[in-house]
Amino acid sequence: MIVVMRAEATPDQVDHVKNLITDMGLTPHPIVGTDLTVVAVIGDDRKKDGSVLETAAGVDRVLKVLKPYKMSARSEHHMQTTPVRLGQGDGCVFGGTNVSVIAGPCSVESREQILESARAARAAGAHALRGGAFKPRTNPYSFQGLGEEGLEYLAEAREETGLPIVTEVVAETDIELVDRYTDCIQIGTRNAQNFRLLEAIGKSTQTPVLFKRGMWMTLDEYLQAAEYLLAHGNPNVILCERGIRTFEKFSRNTLSLAAVAELKDRTHLPVVSDPSHGTGVARLVPAMCRASIAAGADGLALEMHPDPEHALTDGAQSINPAALSELMPQLARIADAVGRGMLLPEAASV
Repeated sequence: MIVVMRAEATPDQVDHVKNLITDMGLTPHPIVGTDLTVVAVIGDDRKKDGSVLETAAGVDRVLKVLKPYKMSARSEHHMQTTPVRLGQGDGCVFGGTNVSVIAGPCSVESREQILESARAARAAGAHALRGGAFKPRTNPYSFQGLGEEGLEYLAEAREETGLPIVTEVVAETDIELVDRYTDCIQIGTRNAQNFRLLEAIGKSTQTPVLFKRGMWMTLDEYLQAAEYLLAHGNPNVILCERGIRTFEKFSRNTLSLAAVAELKDRTHLPVVSDPSHGTGVARLVPAMCRASIAAGADGLALEMHPDPEHALTDGAQSINPAALSELMPQLARIADAVGRGMLLPEAASV
């Protein structure tokens, strides 16, 4: 921290601020200028409450210097992006050389639906399968997911296609159950500041976490929330920009591609873009997928349903298998153009 004193601050007021800093277990270093005095605070002040200094007499403002998200920050000691692997093979890695794609329906609706989705995702060249067994819904009467039955169907889809699976945890009581089945635990936007849930996941598992940005969160708030997972023991965190709420009405949310680029600069964690939730409009999803890779995203998480018109959840933002098959080779070419790559089966790369 740096404490900026008012121009009229007295020596006694400066001494009082120095004493407060010392009481915090930190070292004050006053710098006297021509017009005003600043007091530099030496030491790791991330766990200190600087607001007590703001109320002291003679203080103009307190400036933070160190980032409050220590473990996720990109720094001279951690410049390279940390790769996170889903599943056992090399086919789905986020933060490495290649761009990976997670595709599948918003929710697991039936055995037939998720198996058809998995086969379509695999045929198109996707690298992982998404599908919610537990769904947090705004309306309590909306479809809430199949629970463990849905997890069993996801596991069967993985067994048949080889695709690692990504599914959401919505409550602390479900962590052990979901972790038993999944290759990647998703934390949705509504739980992005559920700090008890973040702590519990960090403490209880090393399974990779796809952590979605809260629809209301600044990037500082988002990265501090991600710090809960890291600080409590899970280093395998993938960030996901999924759009924020704005005044715009043509889309469900506003996908911030600038946030993708900014996160790549601020953090060593891999960054994924979710154009499905980021727009809420299926016809916009392919363009935003292409733009996301151009902006530097390490991967995509998109919704693909075999029959979007009859989907129980989020059909309006889900592309169909034909659209995914057409999109994947385009994404591979863009990845190549920006110095990345994308692993595709030979049939999908034509």
